[in-house]
Amino acid sequence: MQPKSLPSSHVPRPAALAFLILGLLPLLAGFAPAAVPKAVPKAVPKVSGTGEVLVVRVKSAIHPVSAELIQDAIAEADRTGAAAVVIELDTAGGLMTSTHDISTAILGSKTPVVVFVAPSGAQAASAGFFILMSADVAAMAPGTNAGAAHPVNGTGEDIPGNLGRKVEQDAAANIRSLALRNGRNVKLAEEAVLQSRSFSAQEALDGKLIDVVAPSLPALVKALEGRTIKRGEAAVTVRTAGSEVRRFEVSPLRELLGVLADPNITYLLLGLGSLGLFFELMHPGAVLPGVVGAICLVLGFYGVSVLPVNYAGLAMLFLAILFFILEIKITSYGMLTVAGVVCLVLGSLMLFKTPEPALRVSVELIAMLSAFSLLVVGFLAFMALRAQRTPVFTGMEGLIHEVGTARSALNPRGKVFVHGEIWDAVAEEPVAAGEPVEVMAVRNLTLAVRRRDSFL
Repeated sequence: MQPKSLPSSHVPRPAALAFLILGLLPLLAGFAPAAVPKAVPKAVPKVSGTGEVLVVRVKSAIHPVSAELIQDAIAEADRTGAAAVVIELDTAGGLMTSTHDISTAILGSKTPVVVFVAPSGAQAASAGFFILMSADVAAMAPGTNAGAAHPVNGTGEDIPGNLGRKVEQDAAANIRSLALRNGRNVKLAEEAVLQSRSFSAQEALDGKLIDVVAPSLPALVKALEGRTIKRGEAAVTVRTAGSEVRRFEVSPLRELLGVLADPNITYLLLGLGSLGLFFELMHPGAVLPGVVGAICLVLGFYGVSVLPVNYAGLAMLFLAILFFILEIKITSYGMLTVAGVVCLVLGSLMLFKTPEPALRVSVELIAMLSAFSLLVVGFLAFMALRAQRTPVFTGMEGLIHEVGTARSALNPRGKVFVHGEIWDAVAEEPVAAGEPVEVMAVRNLTLAVRRRDSFL
């Protein structure tokens, strides 16, 4: 007998159990504990070095010497693990190449860099404003100002045409990037470049161009404690509490080089050195003017090597010296002296091709050195003319018009005593022994004389 076939709707028991479990899964999921999300650790700011606060003072134009000073200070702070390095800045501007070197050193520093425009009355104008904006912490003392960073040409005027727009936009892009990096007011920073705006300490603080206004260095160090700065993606907390403040030691040689890099000192050394050599050439054997002049010229040439010198102006200065030398040798009735003074003044005004007042020669110094040079050349010309007109008192020519005594009768030949010596002499008329005679000429070691009382 065949078994009965199952109905088509009947489901086997294992399959039914599987469907039952699938149906209960959503209900079981509701009673399961919620999954706890994995905690993401928060970024903990790094702490700057806990050492000293290194302070470097820059009170000059921005040039290679000052740039090297700041670079060395930052390198020492990195090496010693300083808590911060503070650049006390007071500058009217300087070379953009040196400014770029300083900004690069600040941006690449491991130690937080603070630029402090101080003391009251100081400024961070032109190139100094770029240095201020590149700092991790920008600070100013009350009564200071910063800004006026519009690029200009060598005469201090706006650069015309496409070149002017290119230079202006390049400077604006540079200041924008610096301000953006340090979270400062990009718009106001750009206005300092494009519109030559300048800001007082309080205006800069209110406009978020700087971070701190501090009346003194100790107040600044205190304000830095706990401040967080950005180093790329990382944050660094400055710890200056209890840190010793130490001044960066500047060697005497570096101080001397800093002085020599001053355009007024360079110009003065070139002028005095040229006058010293000029005096030595006019009076060989004096030695001291030549030695001092050579030393002054060598020191002046160092300043020329680090400053933006216009070599046309330098050539004009040497042309002035050449004209002064020729005035002594050639009778020009003062025309060469006038030409020399004109070349001296023009060369002085052209000597440094920069619009920065801190890198230009003082007009008062140019006037004083030109007047002094004119007096020296005039004095030497007068002495040379006087020497040409002064009777000769040495050699054969020095015997002319000397008065002596006849040692023997001159009829017409005999002996005479002249100038402490006994000479052979010949007279046009007889002269008795013991009578005074005057020398009229010298012919082959024989004196031509006349009786003194014959023409008195």
